[in-house]
Amino acid sequence: MTTGSDIRRARFVVSYRGTAFRGAAESPGVRTVIGELRAACEQILGQPIEFTLAGRTDAGVHALGQVISCDLPDAVDPSDLAHRLSRMCAPDIAVRSGDWAPDDFNARFSASSRSYRYHVWNAPEGNPLLHDLTWHVAQPLDLDLMNEAAQAVVGQHDFSSFCRAPDPAPDGTPFSLVRTVISASWTRGDPSHLVMFDIVGMAFCHQMVRSLAGTMVDIGSGRRSLHDMSTILDGKDRQLAGRVGPPQGLILMKVGYERDRSGGAA
Repeated sequence: MTTGSDIRRARFVVSYRGTAFRGAAESPGVRTVIGELRAACEQILGQPIEFTLAGRTDAGVHALGQVISCDLPDAVDPSDLAHRLSRMCAPDIAVRSGDWAPDDFNARFSASSRSYRYHVWNAPEGNPLLHDLTWHVAQPLDLDLMNEAAQAVVGQHDFSSFCRAPDPAPDGTPFSLVRTVISASWTRGDPSHLVMFDIVGMAFCHQMVRSLAGTMVDIGSGRRSLHDMSTILDGKDRQLAGRVGPPQGLILMKVGYERDRSGGAA
């Protein structure tokens, strides 16, 4: 068992391919990202560890810059621990960095922004090499229309139409689905069949990014009108939105922390 005279808060930046996991947060009886990391960490340190996630990701969703925090004895070297965890959890998980954080740091509640990217493979035929990293959409997409639709969601809005409604609080009070989107845009990658939706917000509710991507794809493919975006947003009704994009296209790219001088944790 690892011992230390003091306990300190540590922070790790983690990447993972979500295909093989039933989500990031631990859940009994299924393989999860945190379940794998916790088991490996406890094997190394010989003591229980509790991780906090910056953002929960669903089954099949990936991450490049997920952030987790935990308390460790001060005798532990977080950078060395990150390296050892990467070796034990490869190839599906890589711990990109580990360092000490302020005592009041919390991967979830200290975050000031989260950046997501959604990948669409836009070609008549699918790409077998990217099938678990993209949503295959065969119909041609009009990115100009999709970018106009994206601008409608920038700012502070009630995103009830684009989120799975959470259970109410114990006293029956419904949770607010008002969120602030800082930026949102669609671009074509290389090769040009790869279409990317980048969105940055202070926080997101469950399935919000995938629902926004699905509705904008419906607009870009002509299944819905550009004017529908504002109508859906204002309607605050989950039944008004379009399809929910499949999970494999979504990547948590980065989590930002305002007080980091480097501009972010990932």
